[in-house]
Amino acid sequence: MDIDAWVWWLIGAAGLGIPLVLTAMPEFGMFAVGAVVAAVVAALGGGIVVQVLVFLVVSVALVAVVRPIAARHRSGQPRLATGIDALKGRQAVVLERVDGSGGRIKLAGEIWSARALDEDQSFDPGQQVDVVEIDGATAVVM
Repeated sequence: MDIDAWVWWLIGAAGLGIPLVLTAMPEFGMFAVGAVVAAVVAALGGGIVVQVLVFLVVSVALVAVVRPIAARHRSGQPRLATGIDALKGRQAVVLERVDGSGGRIKLAGEIWSARALDEDQSFDPGQQVDVVEIDGATAVVM
């Protein structure tokens, strides 16, 4: 039984798909696509040299083009602040006098316990303060 070259290329593509799934390295997927294109060339009657060249050109082109685009999208996304990280840097209104030992503020529509960053500093009701950090359930303000 003689197996056609295009079948070998498809077996190779499936073989490259296994490490893609196991390692999550997209380069293996790009090589698998190159093997599928080489299988098409083989099915259309292209010689072995043409098949190998098509495999190499497609694989290298995908790696050269797709990897930089993917890297740019991965690193270019602004990090979305959620939870307490989203509260840092926001402004709040003092409800009860805030000093180094405590107080109350209204932050993002909720009432929070708060303390001043500088223990010698104090804020009176109605003043605007900036949230520097969140320490447990207490907002540290300045």
